[in-house]
Amino acid sequence: MIEMIIVALVVIWSAVVVFKKVFPKTANSVFLSLSRFCEQKQWHTLAKWLKPKSTSSGCGGSCGCEAKPDMKQIKNDEVKPVKWH
Repeated sequence: MIEMIIVALVVIWSAVVVFKKVFPKTANSVFLSLSRFCEQKQWHTLAKWLKPKSTSSGCGGSCGCEAKPDMKQIKNDEVKPVKWH
């Protein structure tokens, strides 16, 4: 019985993570509405936990795009040999 509960929790957690990665805007709106609902019910701690983090631009950075436009990635085109130990 305990194993089934643990597996169910892992599956639910994985589904939430995938939902947030695949649909970041929808996930933000869903979690914002859940947070507002919890605020109305006076569940302040849960509301804080559910409230999505605000970002300055982009889709929230959870889709792999850059969250900040001023971040620059350093590209190294130099070919490096593989060292086997």
